[in-house]
Amino acid sequence: MKVIILAGGLGSRLSEETILKPKPMVEIGGKPILWHIMKIYSWYGYNEFVILCGYKGYMIKEYFAHYFLHMADMTIDMTSNTITHLDNHSEPWKVTMIDTGLETMTGCRIKRVQEIIGNEPFMLTYGDGVADINIHKLVEFHKSHKKTITMTSVQPEGRYGSLVVNDEQKVLSFQEKPQGNEAWINAGFFVCQPEVFDFIPSGEHIIFEREPLEGLAREGQLYTYKHEGFWKPMDTQRDKGQMEELIEKKKAPWIIW
Repeated sequence: MKVIILAGGLGSRLSEETILKPKPMVEIGGKPILWHIMKIYSWYGYNEFVILCGYKGYMIKEYFAHYFLHMADMTIDMTSNTITHLDNHSEPWKVTMIDTGLETMTGCRIKRVQEIIGNEPFMLTYGDGVADINIHKLVEFHKSHKKTITMTSVQPEGRYGSLVVNDEQKVLSFQEKPQGNEAWINAGFFVCQPEVFDFIPSGEHIIFEREPLEGLAREGQLYTYKHEGFWKPMDTQRDKGQMEELIEKKKAPWIIW
C-alpha cells in the first residue's frame, strides 16, 4: 500500500523556517519532520511513498536524491577519482516526488496522482504532523467497516473544527470550533479506497477537507479511527521547540524505531 504525503504548502505560520525551505523539510532532532513521518510508516512495513511537492519542492527532491550518499560510509581515492561505499545506512524506501503546483489546494494535489495510485487502497497524511499511532490497528479498523475512507481523529488541546461521530465511528458531519476541548478533530493518517478519487472534482481550488470529505460523510463513507495517544502538528516555532525538547530528552512518543 502506497503512502501519499502532502508536502506542498507554504507553512506561513512557521515563516522563520519556511522562508528558506518547505515546511516538511524543517528539522527536528537533526532530521526533517517529513523523514520522521516516513519512519513511522516504515516501522510498520510501508516503504513506498508518493510525496506531493509544491513550495520549494526541489529541496525535497534534492534531499532524497543525495540521501544514499549522505547515509553511506565511503572511501574516496583521489588518485583514481573512485568512490567505494563501505556500508549503507539508508532506508528501504521507494520515494516518488510529484510537483503538484505552488498554490494548488490539497484536493487537486491528491487528484493529480490518481494514475500513480491506480486501483489500489492507499494511505494519506500531512507532511507536518507526527503521532505514536499504530498503523496496523488503523488499517485493521479501515478493513473492518468496509467503507471508502478512514480518517484518524484526536482530541487536542485548544479549539478546532471538529467531527460529529456516532457509536460506530461513522462521521456524520463537521462542526466549526466547538466550545470545550472534548471534540475530535482531523489528524490525518487516512486510509483510502481508490474510490476516494471519485469524490474529488477537478480544479486547483478544491480543498480535500471540505467538499470531498464532506461528501464522503454525507454518503456514509467516512469513518474515523480515534487515536487517544500522542499527536502533534508542527504549526509554529513553539511546536517545533516542543518537539525538539521531547527528542532531546528521549521522550518523543512517535520515535519507535
